[in-house]
Amino acid sequence: MELEFSGEVWEWRGPAPYHFVRVPEDEAEQVRETAAAVTYGWGMVPVTVTIGDTAWTTSLWPKDGSYVVPLKDKVRRAEGIELGMVVGVRLSIDV
Repeated sequence: MELEFSGEVWEWRGPAPYHFVRVPEDEAEQVRETAAAVTYGWGMVPVTVTIGDTAWTTSLWPKDGSYVVPLKDKVRRAEGIELGMVVGVRLSIDV
C-alpha cells in the first residue's frame, strides 16, 4: 500500500527530541485497515518513507488514534527540514 500526504513537522521533547509528521485522518484509516496484518507489536507499522530525494525504512508510531512518522536527524539535514515546515511524505507499507 502506498500513501501520499503533506504535514507539518513537530517536535516531542522527551528524554531526547524527536521530530514527526502526523498522518492525516483519511490516510490513518487506510493504515489501520492494514495494520493488523503487518504490525510487529505495540501498534508499530513498518514502512518505507520518502521525503524529497531521501528514502528510509522506519515504523509509524500509533498516537492519539492516528499515526506519526518519525523523522531521523539524518533525513532532516539531507532535505533541509526544520521544525514547523510542511513536507510532502510518501509512505509504502511493508506488507
